[in-house]
Amino acid sequence: MQRKIFALGVGCALVVGLLAQIVLPGWTRIELTDGDTGRVIHVAVARDGELLTLDWHNSLFDLDVTEEFVADSGRIIQTSVTFADPRGVPPMLATPQDLDDLYHTGGPFVVRGLRKPFTQIIYRIGEIGNPQMRIRDRVVDFKREVGFGGRIVLATRAPRAYEIVGQTRLP
Repeated sequence: MQRKIFALGVGCALVVGLLAQIVLPGWTRIELTDGDTGRVIHVAVARDGELLTLDWHNSLFDLDVTEEFVADSGRIIQTSVTFADPRGVPPMLATPQDLDDLYHTGGPFVVRGLRKPFTQIIYRIGEIGNPQMRIRDRVVDFKREVGFGGRIVLATRAPRAYEIVGQTRLP
């Protein structure tokens, strides 16, 4: 009898171990950590197509920036960038090919139609920018989490099946 119970326990452990390794398509695990201490700040599991936004202030050009990303099978894809003038000057519509130059030359602009994939981004936190990322219904204030001069590491991957349980909500 003890052998049967032991065998059943080992069998259950093997099944649970195998299930823990199953990666389900259509999901992305997003983790924000303190780049200096390794402390986990926030973890979310998002369905493909779910939106993440990063808002920050560009102090060099005095513009409010919004970067949009979507979850995509274990990574995030940057889809748009807006540099908005807080005084209401309408931003010009630019092409994805113009983006790198526009980051350095300033002026209000909007670029849509980007497809820039990321599995890791390291954010350095300045005194003025006040970066905040919205993931699902949570807003993470980067400066509050790590302070001026700190780093936040965003890392993505395909989640294991067990990581999705408790992280999902009905559409």
